[in-house]
Amino acid sequence: MQLDILNIKGEKTGRTIELPEDIFGIEPNDHAIYLAVKQFQGAQRHGNAKVKTRAEVQGSSKKLHKQKGTGGSRKGNLRNPLYKGCCTIFCPKPHGFDIKVNRKVKDLAKMSALSYKAKENSIVVLEDIKMDAPKTKTFAGLLKGLSMGRKKSLFVVPEYNDNLYLSLRNVQGVNGTVISDMNTYDILNANVLVLSESAAKLFTEEANEAAEA
Repeated sequence: MQLDILNIKGEKTGRTIELPEDIFGIEPNDHAIYLAVKQFQGAQRHGNAKVKTRAEVQGSSKKLHKQKGTGGSRKGNLRNPLYKGCCTIFCPKPHGFDIKVNRKVKDLAKMSALSYKAKENSIVVLEDIKMDAPKTKTFAGLLKGLSMGRKKSLFVVPEYNDNLYLSLRNVQGVNGTVISDMNTYDILNANVLVLSESAAKLFTEEANEAAEA
C-alpha cells in the first residue's frame, strides 16, 4: 500500500512510502478483534462492587420462634435475606474481568484493525512533527491543515515526545501513542490513523526483517 507523505500543512512533500501488505493488507479476523477489545475493556473495569452476605450482616442468630405449633411459617433468625434491611441473595463480590488472550491472537487483531483502516483509506502518513515547546494552538493548526475537523484521530509516533503529548492532550477527539503501546481498541476507536514518517518506516523495517528470517 503506497501513501503520500504530507507535511504539517497537509500538503504533499513529493515523497511516498510503501506500507507492507503483510500488516496492512491481510484478511481481517473479526473474532480476534473481538477478543482483543474485550480484554482491553475488561482490564479497564475495577470489579470492586461488594454487598454483605448473610454471614457478614449484623444481627442476632436467635431463632424467632419455635419451629412448630405457631400456625405461621417457619422462621430462622433476623439475618434471613427475605427480611427488610438484611443481606442480598447472590450478591456481587469483588472480582476481575481480565481474560487471557494469546500474544499471536492480539497481534492478528492489531493487524486486522490496521487492514480495516487501510481499506477505508483512513491512514495518513505525516512527516515527523518537531515542537520546541508544548503548544496546543500549534497542534490545533496542524489538525486544521490536515482537514480533520472533529474526526477522532490517533497519532502514532516511534518514541515518547513530551512536547507533542502535552500539545495534543487538550484537543478533543485526539489521542496519541507510541508504536509499541498501540492497541486494537485505540485503532478502531479512531476515525483517522495518523502515522509519523518514522513510525511508518518502522512497520516497513519489521516486515523486511520478517521476510529475511
